[in-house]
Amino acid sequence: MSSGHEQHGEAGSHAMAAHHGPRILPAVLSAPTLVAAWRRRALLIAAISGVVSLLFFFVAGGPIHILRAYLLGFMTCFGFAGGGLVLLMLQYVSGGKWGLLLRRPLEAMSRTLVLVFVMWIPIAVCMKQLYQWAAFPTDADTARGLAQHLMTKEQALTMIAKRVMLNPVAFVVQSLLVFGILGLFAFLLNKWSLDRDNDPARGTEPSYDRWRTRFENLSGPGIFLYVVLLTDGAIIWIMSLDVTWYSSIWGLQFLVGQGFAVFALSILTVIKLSKVEPMATLLRKTEQHDLGKLAFAFVMLNIYLSFAEFLIIWSGNVPDEIPWYLNRIHGGWWYICSLDFVCHWLIPFCLLLSRDLKRDKRRLSLLACFMIFARCVDMFWLIEPNFPDAAGNLHLSGNIGILAYITVPLCVLSLWAAYYLTELNKRPLIATNDPHLEEMLEAEHAH
Repeated sequence: MSSGHEQHGEAGSHAMAAHHGPRILPAVLSAPTLVAAWRRRALLIAAISGVVSLLFFFVAGGPIHILRAYLLGFMTCFGFAGGGLVLLMLQYVSGGKWGLLLRRPLEAMSRTLVLVFVMWIPIAVCMKQLYQWAAFPTDADTARGLAQHLMTKEQALTMIAKRVMLNPVAFVVQSLLVFGILGLFAFLLNKWSLDRDNDPARGTEPSYDRWRTRFENLSGPGIFLYVVLLTDGAIIWIMSLDVTWYSSIWGLQFLVGQGFAVFALSILTVIKLSKVEPMATLLRKTEQHDLGKLAFAFVMLNIYLSFAEFLIIWSGNVPDEIPWYLNRIHGGWWYICSLDFVCHWLIPFCLLLSRDLKRDKRRLSLLACFMIFARCVDMFWLIEPNFPDAAGNLHLSGNIGILAYITVPLCVLSLWAAYYLTELNKRPLIATNDPHLEEMLEAEHAH
């Protein structure tokens, strides 16, 4: 009788040890079937939305809306590619187990910079249709445009004052510089990541320290350079749509907005991958909760920067500054402004306060999808009101081409997503030569 109890107790202790002991890293560290299925869906969506966008091209105002909508899609894709790169560098500098889960998705995002550069080419070719300063590239052209009442005197004077930075040649040179430097950082970080996993001394403390130092030495200056280059890119691609507008925190706003969207996409990727190995073993509730908290931090920082800029301009009440906001809150744009506030700030902030939601895979992944949608709404609010005819475009009566703002970005983002998934499928989903891997294989202690 006692022997039976002893055997039962021993069996129970073995079961407990098996339940609470370290887990085993799966032999297969990729998920090609699942990722390939997602890629096919993305390409199908891109094809359908692309065909619909071509139909809008032939309706009234279609070509104009398509070009503006394409700029929205391009900037959103650049946000994912560049934001993935800077968050990858941030993770190397700060450390933390959360970065091991996101490293391969962030690396895949950074490698899409090649595609984003290709997406930039049509914008460079059609810059005269988008940017007022490009349509009047010389002082003589500006004087002629002013005489023909194609611009205000303030626009003409500002255009002349900013000519060194805002001219077609400078636009191309600055853009190439942005993509060239960021591409170099992405190449080195991705190459070193594979080299570290293939290090003959992998799994030892000297190997960890040597690679950690190398990544930190590149990523530290890289983050600073990225902020400078992003500020330059955001100015010439978006801010210059309104040549009279200026903001001292414009680059930081885009940086935080990129973090907002990239964390949403990263969380969505990791949670969906947790349906299969190896992510099913490695994604614990502890790390998932950490990712939710980091997303919440970017939501709060986004609210702080955007509202601080609005409050300073509203309190200053300077005639040179307030038109930018007036164009975005008057008329039908008040509804878009309210939608942006609710989707981009209010809903993510309130929902991410919940500890239970951050630990629930289904609800957190749905919120991540919503945050990506909210980022697109915010980009629409930033881009479209810069154009003189924007005030009359928020209706479908005789202006069905405005729907291109849905189909064109959807096509561009779907193509980018297909390329992102292709890159994600090229490497194992987990970097193995990392000291945090052993910690993540430990049993879950938080409930």
